[in-house]
Amino acid sequence: MRWLPNALCVLRMLLALPVAWFLYHERYDVTFFVFFVAAVTDGLDGYIAKRFNWTTELGKILDPLADKLLLVTVFITLTIIGKVAPWLVTLVVLRDVIIAVGATIYRSMAGSLADSSPTWISKVNTVMQISYVLAAIAASSVSWPSAEAISVLGYITAGTTVISGADYIITYSKRAAALHRQVATPDS
Repeated sequence: MRWLPNALCVLRMLLALPVAWFLYHERYDVTFFVFFVAAVTDGLDGYIAKRFNWTTELGKILDPLADKLLLVTVFITLTIIGKVAPWLVTLVVLRDVIIAVGATIYRSMAGSLADSSPTWISKVNTVMQISYVLAAIAASSVSWPSAEAISVLGYITAGTTVISGADYIITYSKRAAALHRQVATPDS
């Protein structure tokens, strides 16, 4: 059963395309359900991996990749169909691009990211992005929540997106600097 958390990550990746397809074709009720299932797998895979000590190196790669694939795909689709402002999707995508480029640079200069884990603000950001998407889909399906509530949720999501992106930049810049100092001044 050690494969179960990774299988849930792969399922989340595979659900990105149907979510986008249903969303694009204005099947908001089905979109809401499929996206909700995908979002639940995000929490479930982490819980199972930690609870049963089934954490794997592959899972440490698959989990954030699945999150990014699902959320970026949905945000872009919501923007294409006019449900999300382009500035918000730009922030979401830009944050993920900056983190991916930063992780690549960090890995090439400093080595493995195996000891890394999501920060608390990153977890809050993921919850906010999922909540925003669910609210936007629900508003299209059942006209609730209100446009004003979604707007407020959008600004909060933008804030957590910017703060978590900055947090990653600061955290990994400090780690890289500390590693550079260790290499520059080896133990005597």
